Amino acid sequence: MPLPSYLITALTVACALFMENLDSTVIATSLPAIAKDLHEDPISLKLALTSYLVSLAIFIPASGWAADRFGARTIFRAAILVFTLGSISCGMARTLLGLVCSRMIQGLGGAMMVPVGRLLLLRSVERSELVNALSFLTVPALLGPMTGPLLGGFITTYFHWRWIFWINVPIGAIGILLATLFLDDIKDEAWPLDVSGFLLCGLGLAFLLFGLGGVGRGLMPWQPATLLAGFGILALAAYGLHARGAAFPLLDLKLLSIKTFRASVVGGSLFRIGIGSIPFLLPLMLQTGFDLNAFQSGSITFIASAGAMAMKGTAAPILRRFGFRPVLVYNAVLSAGILGCYGFFTPSTPVALMMSLLFVGGFVRSLEFTSLNAIAFAEIDALQMSRAVSLSSVAQQLSLSLGVAAGAGALQGFALLNPDTDVLALENFKWAFVAMAAVSLSAVAAFLQLPADAGSELTRSRSGKSAEAISPAGQ
Repeated sequence: MPLPSYLITALTVACALFMENLDSTVIATSLPAIAKDLHEDPISLKLALTSYLVSLAIFIPASGWAADRFGARTIFRAAILVFTLGSISCGMARTLLGLVCSRMIQGLGGAMMVPVGRLLLLRSVERSELVNALSFLTVPALLGPMTGPLLGGFITTYFHWRWIFWINVPIGAIGILLATLFLDDIKDEAWPLDVSGFLLCGLGLAFLLFGLGGVGRGLMPWQPATLLAGFGILALAAYGLHARGAAFPLLDLKLLSIKTFRASVVGGSLFRIGIGSIPFLLPLMLQTGFDLNAFQSGSITFIASAGAMAMKGTAAPILRRFGFRPVLVYNAVLSAGILGCYGFFTPSTPVALMMSLLFVGGFVRSLEFTSLNAIAFAEIDALQMSRAVSLSSVAQQLSLSLGVAAGAGALQGFALLNPDTDVLALENFKWAFVAMAAVSLSAVAAFLQLPADAGSELTRSRSGKSAEAISPAGQ
């Protein structure tokens, strides 16, 4: 029996997601070792995380235009190549500055790779197949976060951290080959590139995120960091004014007038800010607070991605049974509660209990992400699709960047309130996790604004009847 076309497309695009997610999770596990080798403070290495996300946020806005102008497959393959070259450069970095610059090259590739891949999928499937396609898309991609902590910890502990970047080379080659064989070079009518908007948006995001991320020991005094962040806010405000009058704005903010899209972007961003702190805070706490090595830490944290993968077969039936609004609201509350619990882990906490909470946390967070990604496009038509993907992707990467910066800031903030403790003291980690949980919980206010039947067309067939085809079990 031949595979459905959307499944072939989803699995091909998933190669890119696998490579990106593997890279982000292996570096999170290896941060303390990288810091030691580069003679930097572990807190300073947050720039290795945020610089990549900054680059994503800067270049993602142009991804939709580039795909429509040059062809989605062409851009997708070129992006994988740039990401792979950036990975090689990361593995050769000898200083923090060199690593940060190399991560920004990776971000340039990732900025085109993932959103254009998602655009290829969205333009290739029926709406009734969207939830199912997104679930299949992320199953292989979740192998990255699941294997990343184990693989990164193993390589860092028993070999050298540089190899965690070089493993992207064969994965990138496979992705380029699959894209060449199985993806169509989909094009659409390209609108003129908003150069002024690109400069305002790019500079604003760069200044804001580097300003927020620059505060820390040995990085940047708070005065210039605040000034950078202030310039970033002003540039983004100027972009908002520019977008109102532009015929073809780089990021079409008018899309936020669509209720389902607005809930996904605004509520999803708040939710991701809290969740985005986990890859920074959790491995750091386990390695510096619990005195575990990178492999031991990864052997615990990988289970969260196993929970996320376990969810994928249940997303469609859960959404069909309860609807998007209740799932988004109650699942966000549960996710935030579990996130707060992570801060109460101690070296004496049974490993089985920690892994159980991480597994359940991965499950419910993955359900929330799948629901957010699907409902974002519930009312988006074909002509708006590339612009909607660009704006949604920028919001996602911006919120994850802010999550890393906010997690580090909370850790340092609570250290100032407890001057007798070191920044990396367990007491500070506890309250940092609680603070990030509160940020994720605030997303509920946005989800409550959704209509009761929001997204119902995504869980029904075109005839209006319940669609078994959206569930993997129904195929």
